Order: sequence, then structure tokens, then C-alpha cells
Amino acid sequence: MVSAPDLVAELRRRGVTDVDDSVLARALYSSDASLYRVVPQVVARPRHQDELAAILDVSRTASVPLTMRGAGTSIAGNAVGEGIVVDVARHLHRIVGIDPEARTARVEPGVVHANLQSAAAPHGLRFGPDPSTHTRCTIGGMIGNNACGSRALGYGRTSDNVVDLDVLFGTGETDVSSRLAELTDAHLAHVRTSFGQFSRQVSGYGMEQLLPEHGRRVDRLMAGSEGTLGLVREATVSLVADEARHLLVLGYPSMIEAADAVPALLAAEDRGGPTDSGARLVACEGIDARIVDLVRARRPVAELPAGAGWLFVEVSGPESEALLGRLAEVSGALGTRRVREAAEAADLWRIREDGAGLAARSLRTPAYSGWEDAAVPPARLGAWLRDFDELLREHGLDGVPYGHFGDGCVHVRIDFPFHDGDEGRAVFRDFLVASALKLREHGGSLSGEHGDGRARSELLPLMYDAGSIALFGAVKAICDPDDLLNPGVLVAPAPFDADLRPGRPRLPVVPLLRMTHDGGSLGDAVHRCTGVGKCVAASTAGVMCPSFQATRDEKDSTRGRARVLQEALDGTLVDGLADPAVHEALDLCLSCKGCASDCPTGVDMATYKAEVLHQTYRGRRRPRSHYTLGRLPMWADVAAPLAGVANRMMKLGPIARLAKATAGIDQRRSIPSFAPRTLRRTVRSQDAAGAPDVWIWADSFTDHFHPASGTAVIEVLAAAGLSARVIPDDACCGLTWVTTGQLDRARTIMGRTVAALAPYVASGVPVLGLEPSCLATLRSDAVELSDDPRAAEVAGGVLTLAELWERLAWPLPDLAGVEVVAQPHCHHASVLGWEADARLLKSAGATVTKVAGCCGLAGNFGMEQGHYEVSVAIAETNLLPAVRSAPDAVVLADGLSCRVQLDDLAGVSAMHLAELLASRITR
Repeated sequence: MVSAPDLVAELRRRGVTDVDDSVLARALYSSDASLYRVVPQVVARPRHQDELAAILDVSRTASVPLTMRGAGTSIAGNAVGEGIVVDVARHLHRIVGIDPEARTARVEPGVVHANLQSAAAPHGLRFGPDPSTHTRCTIGGMIGNNACGSRALGYGRTSDNVVDLDVLFGTGETDVSSRLAELTDAHLAHVRTSFGQFSRQVSGYGMEQLLPEHGRRVDRLMAGSEGTLGLVREATVSLVADEARHLLVLGYPSMIEAADAVPALLAAEDRGGPTDSGARLVACEGIDARIVDLVRARRPVAELPAGAGWLFVEVSGPESEALLGRLAEVSGALGTRRVREAAEAADLWRIREDGAGLAARSLRTPAYSGWEDAAVPPARLGAWLRDFDELLREHGLDGVPYGHFGDGCVHVRIDFPFHDGDEGRAVFRDFLVASALKLREHGGSLSGEHGDGRARSELLPLMYDAGSIALFGAVKAICDPDDLLNPGVLVAPAPFDADLRPGRPRLPVVPLLRMTHDGGSLGDAVHRCTGVGKCVAASTAGVMCPSFQATRDEKDSTRGRARVLQEALDGTLVDGLADPAVHEALDLCLSCKGCASDCPTGVDMATYKAEVLHQTYRGRRRPRSHYTLGRLPMWADVAAPLAGVANRMMKLGPIARLAKATAGIDQRRSIPSFAPRTLRRTVRSQDAAGAPDVWIWADSFTDHFHPASGTAVIEVLAAAGLSARVIPDDACCGLTWVTTGQLDRARTIMGRTVAALAPYVASGVPVLGLEPSCLATLRSDAVELSDDPRAAEVAGGVLTLAELWERLAWPLPDLAGVEVVAQPHCHHASVLGWEADARLLKSAGATVTKVAGCCGLAGNFGMEQGHYEVSVAIAETNLLPAVRSAPDAVVLADGLSCRVQLDDLAGVSAMHLAELLASRITR
């Protein structure tokens, strides 16, 4: 095989400029969302469509395999491969045009589904198929898998929505239709009786598309071919009217009973029958209570009817209410609920969309894909689920089913015992073979939408007869005779238990952090990432992942970082945690904690980064900023007696430049001023008689940089008739030591703070925290750093101002007529939750625009040299446009970082919630 450097050189000679054979790039692309790990030689990211021809030509000339990749969300392992992995999402994402009259769109293969929807929406149109990964999946990837999604009942599969494709086949040709027609005509009877027997028969090639009565649609044959036949350079797809949709939730004792109800629901639609009113079923989705319970543990969930399994039934078109009534009547459900509020419906659909990630964490041990999306004719669904449940029990396994019940397609994550080595892999093989044999009895398909990939291609002879398997080989021989396109998939398949990612030996790393959610194992923690890729969404309503939103580079996503850490701990490519690839991947991680709440599997990259920095630099020389910004509270303590002098010195240009250079701060940054008097000194004369109604924790940032929020909250509480006093103890949370991986010192500081705050928390008097990053550190890191039982009590015992208001319920100042643009600190949104703040502002009468994402400063991150451009780009993602669009609004930002960023980049003086409330007190 040609060496990687020679391959890179040849690709660049052919005009492919974005090509990479670095350890980092190969680690990033070694996995998708499946169980499989295959390390590529090089990664190519074509900038123009014509570069695809150059890449294919190099592949053919050098006999190097080529694998196409969209968003990398393949659950079957059809987006990983040796040789060249081609990432079309990075640059080939142009929407060429939308024709509202013809209801079509022309797109490059890397166009993200959500972006196509946004472009079609002004015309009242949408692309019909709606995968759960719609925020990041690409149209090219959807064509590769013949993706369907939740609303295939109403809008069909991707293949049903393909109008035309510009394809470069593996031979280098653009048209092989005549040879495919000859092949089909020689086997007409076989094709007519073996393929296209029900809508979700996605496994293998869609040979029915080549029948003369179906128009010999080679373009639709490509849908579901998994990149094994050709490269899609451009696609024309159909669009549909974007109608209002109405949600009915049906509750059942279990998922099996929910499956039993499906045939009656489908019959009630009566499409084309005497009672057809024009309304139609768009979706009929099943979801297990165990998935919902995981979400409930994190946040409130919209009301659901009684049951341990639910069907989400969605209807559109005229007379929808009449159809919803019929569906409720025939459902046999324990209870029903018509969801009328759009926000509630969106919340429930979000749970369903996160199903793959949530199901992975829904059992006592990690649950995996592998047997992921089998489908049966819907009339057989209940019987199939009963047999499948029995198979699980026979093999000592458990699984959480959910999925497209109206189409007979069931997703499931299963607790395969990969940790048992060869024994576990034997259980995996035995179970998949037994399931395939049982599925055949129900006339089912191994794949209902994700494709066969590495996970199921070996099982195809158990689903199809020898004649069908021979036809697949013949199609491959016409389109890709050298087997260079995604080899090992569909034809001449690789064993489905080869190249498995789980269960590999790991480096014996003993973390300092307790890794409480992962049994003390850093390896288990980083393997929470299954690759579903919510962090690489086109946009986000949450926080995750701010660096990816700015750079659009896989290495700057939560998934990318997790992949590199996985390779560092149990791969052969990355040489341990000190490898430069690890630190390059982690460099632009803001430690925002967004992934801890937004990632369905609960990845907490901020924690992993802190541990990696600790492991790398413990006992070694650290970067300069660790000694300066990483120990900021210590330096603030030192400077406090001379705060005025220090502030004046920092206004002198030469001294400020020298200080920034010494501290590792970007010269374009301002240095926040120290408060002339700390909060604790300001209130030193406070009345100490008796216990107050509220204790205020003077965290380091409030104490040294923004005591105004402390004095404001005292004023707010006093106006409500409540006394408040500041805790006099020096109680730093150690945040800056945590984020820079100085964990030995952070543990000491946190232990001291827990001991200081514990008596106040135990007294029963509410304790208030004002700086969200410090309070979040108590909530999330106290128990990671300390096994002192008081740590958990302190973590849960210090409240935000909004939480305090909900507990004590004092009358709020009137904020009617006040427009607020609120930037929740990323730790506030991700760890503490901002919902109570939203309720407080609404109760006070304010009109609130909540800004998504992170401000981009994130403590030391945005201050450090080398991060300024990305910090600004993150701020431009959401925050700065929101502020510009509301010039008369009050800008609310409780976090010191957010206020510094707003002051630096927009010249805006933001307010803390306490200051906003204090400003409206009638004096």
C-alpha cells in the first residue's frame, strides 16, 4: 500500500489542499457513532466538487480504499475505513438552489439537514425525511444510508425523495445505467419477489429501484448503497409543504403492548378509504420509560399519560382533530394526552431525538449499538418484540427499545459484556446470529434505516437467499469492480466482530478526580461518547459545543476530543495522555460544562480536561498561564491591600503590556480591575447579633472583583424584610486550579471551603452564591475532589439568587416594560440550571431574550494568548448579535467572565440579577 506521506503528496498534487495524515486527524476519524474503530491513512476534506474526482482517481491509481463521510453519525460503521476518509461536511455544504415551483432543492453532499430546512422554510417547504440527527446529519449521508427518521410515515424514506443525483461511480464513469438494466432484466422475477416487500426493507441494495415499472432509478439505487458504489457530487431532492402537525401521546404498560397497538392505529388512518378526510399519520414513535426517566433526572419533562412505554403519534392535514379522535379510540391505551403547546411538543420530541445517546446510559452498565435498527412489517411488530425480548433473556442481556413503531422499525441499545473480552465478544456474535435467524421468521430486514455497514453486512446471507447475494455482488462489480469504495461493507463483508472499539485494553491511569459517575474510571468516562454527534450540530439552543460552533473543526467538538482521549487510553495511535494530539484537541475546550448537560450520554469534557492536565503536568513545569490565571484568587488576595495602586499601574501602557506578556494574557484583552474594597471588608461592620435570614458566600470573584452584586443582594433582601450577612471565612472554590489541572491544590482548597461552609449549610439558614462559575464548581466538583460526606451537603446546600427566591418567595420589584437580554454563564446553564432565573424574571414582568451558547471568555480561556480569535468568534455566534439587535435592552450577565467579555468586545456594562432587582426597588 502507498505510504501516507506519498498519498498526501499525490492528493495535493491533484489539487486537494485540505488533506491530513496527522495522528490527530486519523484519531478523530477512526470512529463514527458505531462500535467500530478503523484508523485511516489520511483524511481529505474536498473544497470543491471536482476534487472528488481527483480523490477517486488517486484511490484507483494507488489501489487505496476510499470511504465517504458526512456528519460521522453512522451507527452501523459505514463511515470508517482504511485508506482515504473523505469528509464532505467540512467544505461541500453549498445549497446550490431551491425551486419553490418544482418543490426541489439542489445541494452538495455535505449540506446539513437543518440548514436545508432553514433555507426551504421561507418558501413554506421542508425536506420530508427527518432523522433524529437532523441538526447535524448531511444530505449525502442520508442518501448513503437511505435515512428515514421519525416522520417517514408521512414523507417517506430518503430514496423516495431523491429526484436526481450527480454520481461518480467507482469506475470513474458517470453512467452505468445500461449495464444495471441488463442485470435487472436477467433477474426480473427474482427482483420483484425479493425486494421492496415493505417500506423499511433497507438492508442490501434496493434492487427494486431498477425495475422497469419503477423507472430504472439508478439514483434511488444509490440511496442505501452506503458509499460502496459511487461518490455523490450533487443531489436534487424533493421538498414538501411544511404543514402544521399535531401530537397525541398514548401510554401503555410496556413497549410490547405499544407495539401491539400499531396495526389498529395505522388502520384508523384509512388512507384512500371511505373515512379518509385528508388528515394523515406523519409519525408513530415508541419510547421506553427508562429513557424518559434519564431525562427527568436532569430536568423537568412535560406531562405524559400513565404507562411504562409511550407512542408519540403525530398527524397533519385537514380534519386532523377527527383523526386524532379515532386514533385515541382504537389505541387501547392506558391513557392519552393531546399535546397542544408547541414548546411541550418540542420538548417531548427532543427526548425522542436524543434516544440513541440516552439509551446508551439507561441500564446499570453501558448499552451499545450493534443490533440497532431491525424492522419488520408493522403487523408483525408486537410478535417480533416478544421474540426479541426472549432472545435477550436467553443470552443474559437487557435492552431499551424505542423507535419508528409505525414503520415496524425498532432501535435498541443492549448491554453486551464487552468488558469480558473474548467471552463478551462471543456473546455478541451468538446474539446477533440468533436475532438474524429469528428476524427472518418475521420477514424482517436487518436494517430499517441505518444501513448494514460493518455491523450487519456479514449477516445478509441469513436474510437473503444466495441469488440475492449474487445480485449484490454483480451490482458492485459493475459500479466498483476493484472494491475500493467502502470495502468490507455489503459485498465481501468484514466480520461484524472485527475492529470493535469496546473492550480494548486500557492504560492504567489512576485519576485524582473521583469520576463518581463512572466508577472511578477515566477510561469509562471518556467512553461515554458514542459518537452521536449532538455537539457538531449546525447550531445550538444550549451551550455545547462553543468552540465547534466557532471553528467547525471536528477536533474542536466534544466528540472529537473524546475520540482522541479514547485513542490515548486504549488505542495504538495516540501515545498516552501527554501526546501532543491530546493537547491540541483539548486546547480550545473552554471547560464550559455544556456537554455535561447537553450531551445525551453525559460526557463532561471539562472534567476530563482537568484530569488530563493534572496527569500531564503533575511534578512538571506548567504553562505560564497556569501560574498566573490559574492561581488568580491567590494573586487577588495578595493584591487586595493595594488594589487601588494595582489598578492604576495596569492603566499605564508599558506596565500593562509587560504584565500581560508575563501572565500569558493576550495584549488585546483588558485586565479586570480589582475592587477597591472586597465584599467581606465592605460589610465587616455588619450586625452580628443572631442568625440572619440568609447567609451570603463571598466567593473569590465576587469578593475581589464585583462586590457590587453582594451589596445589591443585601439591599434587595432588606427591602423584602429579610436580613442577610456575608460569611466572613475565606472560602475559595478553587475553580481556576481545577480548570488548569492543578488538582492537588484544588483538592486542598475545596476541602478547606467545604469545612468552612458546612456549618452554615447545616444551620438551616439558606446560603446564597452569587458568582455562577464558583457555585457550579461547588455543585459539580466538590464531590469529585473530596470524599468528605459534607461535600455533597455543601454542593446541594448553596443556592442561586433565583433558587433562593423560589424558596423564600419574597415580593419582587416590578420589571414590567423592562427588556432583558440575558446571557446565562455557561456553568449556570449547564450545571445550576437557568430555569429558576427565567421564572423569576417572568414573574417580575420582564421581557426576556435568553442567549444560547457561551460568551466565549470562559475564565482564563479567552484571556490566554492564542485563544483571542476563537473567543471573539464564539461571542459572535450568539451573544454579540443578540446585544446589537436590542440596543435599549438591559444586558443581564451574572458571570464575571461574561461581563468582562461584553465590556471588552461590545463596550456594554452588563448587570448581575441582584443589581437589576436592586435598581428597581422603590426607595
